[in-house]
Amino acid sequence: MRDPYFYPGTEILKNRLGIMDDRRLREAEADYVSLNLAELARDDTVRIFDFNTLCQMHYRIFRDIFEWAGKPRIINIEKAENALNGISIEYSDVFDIERDAQSVLKDMNLYGWKQASFEETVRNFSGFMANLWKTHPFREGNTRTIVTFCALFIEAQGIYIDSELFKDNARYMRDALVAASAIFSDLGDRRKPEYLYRIIGDAMERGKEIEGEAVRRIRSAGYPAGEQQVRKVIFWDRKERRVHGADEIRRLLKQKERDEPGLER
Repeated sequence: MRDPYFYPGTEILKNRLGIMDDRRLREAEADYVSLNLAELARDDTVRIFDFNTLCQMHYRIFRDIFEWAGKPRIINIEKAENALNGISIEYSDVFDIERDAQSVLKDMNLYGWKQASFEETVRNFSGFMANLWKTHPFREGNTRTIVTFCALFIEAQGIYIDSELFKDNARYMRDALVAASAIFSDLGDRRKPEYLYRIIGDAMERGKEIEGEAVRRIRSAGYPAGEQQVRKVIFWDRKERRVHGADEIRRLLKQKERDEPGLER
C-alpha cells in the first residue's frame, strides 16, 4: 500500500512548508518542534489526561509542520529498529489505536500514585509510558509527544520529573522505549525494561531535588509548602527560565491569595 503521508514517488513526509528534501525537513521540524515542546513543558493548565488530550498535545507540537497534526494515523506502520537488529515493534493496528491507548490511559489515571513507593512509581510509570508508546497513535512524532504527555501527567500527580534529561538523551530514550516494548507474536517476550527504569529513575531523582529546592524557597518566603504552592513555583521558574528568590515568591503567593481565595495557606 502506498503511504499517503509521503509525497508521491518519495519517502518524504508531506509538510506545510513544502520542503522536498529530507534533511532540510528534519532541520526545520527540529526548530519548530523544540519551541513548541518548550512551551508545552511550561504549561501547568493541563488537568485531564485522556486520548483527546494526547491528540491535542501532538497538534500543539507539530501543527507548524504537518496538516495531520493531532490526528491518529490512518495506516499501519513498521520501523526497523537498530536496537532490535532491524526488527520493528508490533505497534497497534490502525483500527485499535484509540482503544489500546484509552486502555493504558484508564489504568494510568486509576493507579494510586500517592500511595506508591519511589521504586513502584518508577516501574509503573515506565510501564505505562512504554505501553502507551507502543500504540504509536501518530504517523510521526510519537516519542516526543508521549514522553511529554507522560511527564506532564506524572507532575499533575504531584511527582516532579526533570524532562530535560529525556531531551538531552533522546536517542537513549527512544531505544529504551523500544527495549521496554519488545513483545512479539512470533518471538515472544524480549523486553528489557531496565534501561527505561534507569533514565526514568534518574529523572525522578532530579525531580525530587527540584521539588525540595522549591519547598525550601517557599518556606523561606513564610508560606507552607503545600502542593499548589510547589506546583506554582516550579512552573513559574520554568516559564521565566530562572529560579525565583524568596521575596519574589512571597509577592507571587500574596497575589495568588488575592486572585485565588481557595489557595492553601
